[in-house]
Amino acid sequence: MYRVLIADDELIERKVLYKTLTRELGDQCKIWQAENGREALELFEEHDIQIAVLDIEMPGINGIEAAQEMRRRKSQCSIIFLTAFDDFSYAKKAIGIRVLDYLLKPCKEEELIGVLDEAMRLADKARLEEKEGEVQAVPEPVHFKYSGELSAGDGQIRLHKVAEAIRQYMEENYIRDLSMQDVARVMNYSEAYFCKLFKQCFDKNFTTYLTECRVEAAKKLLTEPMVNVKEIGEAVGYNDSNYFAKVFKRVTGISPTEYRMSIFNRK
Repeated sequence: MYRVLIADDELIERKVLYKTLTRELGDQCKIWQAENGREALELFEEHDIQIAVLDIEMPGINGIEAAQEMRRRKSQCSIIFLTAFDDFSYAKKAIGIRVLDYLLKPCKEEELIGVLDEAMRLADKARLEEKEGEVQAVPEPVHFKYSGELSAGDGQIRLHKVAEAIRQYMEENYIRDLSMQDVARVMNYSEAYFCKLFKQCFDKNFTTYLTECRVEAAKKLLTEPMVNVKEIGEAVGYNDSNYFAKVFKRVTGISPTEYRMSIFNRK
């Protein structure tokens, strides 16, 4: 069972979030609730939390301060901000903590569950690395050259070109454990500015877009009858075939096998 913490000082919002996560992930997660940052830190320590979903504006210790302390205590914990504050200064601080994602209320349920799915995948990876005593090497920087010109044109034209550059890079590198910070660095943007820019370009959060890239690549591979589903999952970045099938079904509504059958039934 994954150990998940949600912290929000608004009782109704916290209860709704708890109900949503229990309904969608209750068979996979044990969920604790906190009404402020101080209580969140106590529960984080007591239950060795793997995934924390935090509001930012809370009395006493706020979400930013709580997240900074969580990151200090446990570097591999996945931290997700779910907040009503669309404030650049908050985004800057959040990305500096290396949060998994920064979601704005009201958040679409499928986006939230998608980010939790990715957090659970990362928790599995961390557990496996710890069990095997594996030390992750710092990845070599990826040198990316976009074929277009990012600086030319008016605002809308430039935004379109930036979106194309991001899309090209992510389509070439989705198999890696990409973070928003990684892509910002490659694109030569500050992390906080890139967070805002990404939302402008794609109208969705980074994790959702990355998952969609992987699923689209999987769809293409599923047209090849001689490649099995497990190999396809690994080819698009998912070493666990069950997890790959779960993510694929959440995005498309059907399993990879059903998708493959639908293709060949049309031929």
